[in-house]
Formats: sequence, structure tokens, C-alpha cells
Amino acid sequence: MPSDASPLSAQTQCGQRARSPLHAFLRTETGSAAVLLAAAVLALAWANIGPDAYETVWGTELSIRVGSGGVSLDLREWVNSGLMTLFFFVVGLEARREFDLGELRERRRVTLPLLAGLCGMVVPVVVYLVITSGHGTAAHGWGAAMSTDTAFALGMLAVFGSRLPGSLRVFMLTIAVVDDFLALAVVVFAYSDTIAPPALLTALALFAVVLLVRRTLGARILFLYGVLGVAIWVALLKSGVDPVVTGLAMGMLTYAYPAERSDLEHASRLFRRFREQPTPELERTVRRGLASTLSPNERLQQMYHPWTSYVIVPLFALANAGITLSTGQLADAFTSPITLGILFGYMIGKPVGVIGGTWLTTRAGRGRLHPPVGWGAITAGGTLAGVGFTVALLIASLAFEGERLEQAKIGILAAVAGSFLLTWIVTLVIGALSGRSRARALLGTGQTIVDLSEPVDVERDHVRGPVDAPVTLVEYGDFECPYCGLAESVVRELLADFGDVRYVWRHLPLNDVHPNAQLAAQAAEAAARQGRYWEMHDLLMGHQGELGPKDLFRYAAELGLDSGRFRADLRGGASVARVAMDVESADLSGVSGTPTFFVNGRRHYGAYDIASLTAAVRAARQRTTLTGAGQDG
Repeated sequence: MPSDASPLSAQTQCGQRARSPLHAFLRTETGSAAVLLAAAVLALAWANIGPDAYETVWGTELSIRVGSGGVSLDLREWVNSGLMTLFFFVVGLEARREFDLGELRERRRVTLPLLAGLCGMVVPVVVYLVITSGHGTAAHGWGAAMSTDTAFALGMLAVFGSRLPGSLRVFMLTIAVVDDFLALAVVVFAYSDTIAPPALLTALALFAVVLLVRRTLGARILFLYGVLGVAIWVALLKSGVDPVVTGLAMGMLTYAYPAERSDLEHASRLFRRFREQPTPELERTVRRGLASTLSPNERLQQMYHPWTSYVIVPLFALANAGITLSTGQLADAFTSPITLGILFGYMIGKPVGVIGGTWLTTRAGRGRLHPPVGWGAITAGGTLAGVGFTVALLIASLAFEGERLEQAKIGILAAVAGSFLLTWIVTLVIGALSGRSRARALLGTGQTIVDLSEPVDVERDHVRGPVDAPVTLVEYGDFECPYCGLAESVVRELLADFGDVRYVWRHLPLNDVHPNAQLAAQAAEAAARQGRYWEMHDLLMGHQGELGPKDLFRYAAELGLDSGRFRADLRGGASVARVAMDVESADLSGVSGTPTFFVNGRRHYGAYDIASLTAAVRAARQRTTLTGAGQDG
């Protein structure tokens, strides 16, 4: 970032390219919701203007042959069974990321969204079966009434913006992952063709090879995984099992882990070598070194997520949402048990299932399990879960044909509109509550995960602001880092706006890129031994380009410090050990770059402009007030 960049656009090291996978996933999904909706509208228009052309295009056969073998499908099947495999691959990647690094790394937290997601699928199925009871084969479409569309649900959540808490997005995503897992199991076991045992055994054998490669070689050879994945897909297709399950399984096998500081430092050394000798050989080495700092999970999400969100899922909508509409057809549909079963399954069964599953799990946990948001937000999440589109259309196309398929599609599309309307009503009711009641309805009283490994210790840490403040903002910083310089003015504005926030600075000198950062940190600690830490801190942040030894001695003189003592402390072991203590706590907290912020112990991802940090502080203060006790850092 240029030095003259505005602090209002500044972001943490996870804020731009390295934004957390979860946050990037949410942003991409919400952005793609508009594209998905446009594709669905286009499909409807196309099917009604030229129904014959629509069916002719998507019914076109496309064959791929290698020798005497091959695969022959029409275009709609290539989209539904082929391209959608990549969609479920991305879902599997995100699920694995949540298990390794996200909310679900505390395994006890898996229980609540797991059971909420399960109930959110079972109850709609029951509603559908009750409505279609006595109508023959209509009951066969029960699977089309149970699955939430992640892109649409998160897109709608973005529309409501600040009316709902950010943590609801994580809860919804977790439920959606459970939903997709179970929906794929339903596709495999309930809607697959007659099973061919030899091909199925081949697929299982190939999957065993994938597990063996993963155990012996790790994820270093992504091309090999791609070849094995394609082979498994073909074997499952030949076996009669819907091959989209390949994507989810391969995604779930892909590890996620944070970038290690040692790996980043190694990449810096490789880049310096390339700067001195810009040869093709070193260029390839640098590229591999940079790639190795990131987990395969993150790299693959970065690679495939835009394609699945902006191309594959909209293509799926274009291929499947086209239905001919007329007054008589709509009248018939809304008296059809298939349409009504799907519509009420989503609009009634989904909210009841999600809310009821969450309540039952909380009650059964006897205080050990709490939802991450308040019951008002859970209710809004339940109504949002009533958006069924992608997987619902997929199952409907497997369960029905002809007029019944058209009726199922009308029910699915009507449920999207109904879900939005119900969520809007819920947010209006929450907004009408008084301030404290509204905060409790949105945030609840459950504790969030604490990412900061070392709690703030007022006897050891450098604290600005009230010692007993309800909100603590911790920054890991580097005095030579220009991004920390941009953040400094934002932090000062924040502290001026809030009188009940304490700010803590912890050292993380990035010695591989900032040669004077370590000595500057030691100078701040030497000044602290004479009771002048924050004065030295401000001088160092104000002169980031002048941090040599002579500059540090000049700053000490300006502050009136004992020069002899300062010189001894600057080079002494106490200052070095104090900086090393902060660096160790950064490593334990998974911090690899600067600036990195924690708000009441929870890592802050994304922009560190005044609006973003203010929103994070306000949310933390509300939660602290509701739970009755602050968190130390």
C-alpha cells in the first residue's frame, strides 16, 4: 500500500488479499446472490419466450471419449452432475476450514448447529409428507423440501445488513454445511439410479488411494488429487451414484492452517535472493515458496470460489429454473400437494426445525451449550434457512419429470420470496424492541471463542485507557510497519470517541522485512523501565523512517531519560526478553503479520478503519453488558 493511502481504506493483513477464508467466503456468496437471482429470472424469461429453444439447448448431448470408454450426458446433466461437483468441493473446503480454524475447532460447538441443521431438515420433510400424504408418488419428492441454498441465504442476510449481528452469518454457514452434507447423502441413497457394484467398488478403491496419498505425500501435489478426483467422479457416475459427492469428500480432506511466521520469513529470504539474481530458476523457487506459506485449503478456495459463485451456480440456475408460467398453470400449481408441500416445508418447517432444534439442544445441554446469537437472530436465521434453490432444484429434477417437476420448481421459487418476506417481518419486530431488549434478542448471552492465547495482564502489558474498561483492544504491531502507522490515527480516534475502551500494544517486530523494528521495540521497553513507554511509543510511530540507533538515543534525550540507563537497558537482556514474550504470545495466537487486532480476545478480521473498529467495539460492549462480565483481552 502506498504511504499516502488513506487510513479509511486501511486493512489488516487479513483485510485485503489475505482476508480470512470465512470472511472472503461470505463476501463472495453475498455478491453472487444477485448474479444467481439474475440467472433465475433469465431462465424464466427464456423458458416463457422460447420454451422449445430452452429445452433444445439444455438437452444437447455432449460426449467425452478416451479410447473405447467415455461419458455422454446432455448439457443440463453436465451442469448438474459435473460443474456442481466443484460447488460442493468449495463447500467441503469451507467446512474443513471451520473444523480446523473456525468456530467449530472447539468440538463441543459442533453439536448445536449440527442438531439445528438436522432438525431444520427433518421437520420440513415431515411437513411435506403430511401435505402429500395420499397423493401417490408425490411423496417421492420429499428431498426437494429440505435443503437451504447457501448463496441465497447469505445474500439475503447481507440485504438486512446491520439489523442482524455478524455472528449470525457464521451460525448460518455452519447449518448450511450440515445441510449440504445431509442433502448429498439423500441424493446418493434416495435419488441415485440402480447401483452397479463393480464401479462403486472402483470409486471406493480410488478414494482409499487418495487417503493413502494424503497420509504419505500430504497436499503438495494438487494435480495428483485432481486426477484422482476426476477418476472417482467417473466411477461414481458409472455406478449410478450421483457423482457430486466427490466434490464434498475431496474438499473435506483438504487441510486448513494459518501461515506460519517461519514460512513467511523463508519466503522473504527467497524473494531477496531473487531480487539479487532474477533468474527463471529462482522465480519458480520463489513462487513455490510463496505458495507453500498458505494452506492448500485457502489456495483452492481462492482459485475456485469465484468460479463456483459467479459462473457454476448461476449456470445451474439457468439450466434448471426455466419453467413456463401461465395463469392456469399457477392456479394448478398452488393447489398441487407438491407445490404446497415444498412451499410450507420451507416457510414453516425450516424455521420451526432450526429454532426448535437450537432450543432443544440448549435445554438438553443444561447450560453447557449456548447459541452464538440471541433468539431474535436465531428466529431470523430460521426464516432465512427457508431459502431453498440450488440443491432443491437438483433433487426435484431427480425426483420428478414433466408437469410435476414444473410444480416443484414453482414451489421452490415461491419459497425464496416467502423466506425474504418472513425475515423482513422478523427484523421489523426486533427493531421495534427497546435498546437492551433488542441487544439481547440479537446477541444473546453466550460466550464467544477467545482467540487471544495470553490474556491481558495490566501488570505486564502496556495499557492505555481505563484499566477496568469493559472492552479491550489489543494490537500486535511493528514500529517500522507502515500499516501500523496508518492504524495509529484510527486507534487514537477510537479512544477519543470511547471513554470505556482500554488499548494494549504488543510487539511483533517483522525482522525479515523491517531491520530496525526489533531495536525500536527494545527502545520502547527501555523507556518503559523509566516510566515513559507511551511517550516513546508515540515518538517511534511518528518517525517510522528514522529508527536507527542514533535516532533512538535522540528520542530518549527529547524525553529527558537517563541516557546511560537507557543505553544499558536498550542492549540489556530484560528488554529483549520482554519483546520476545510478546512475540511468543503472537505465535500462540496465530498472528503472523501486523497490525493484527483483537477485541475482547476475539480476532478482528477485515478493515481497521474507524467505522469497522467502532462497530466491533460496540458489539463487544453490548455483549459484555449482557453477559454481566468483561473479558480480559
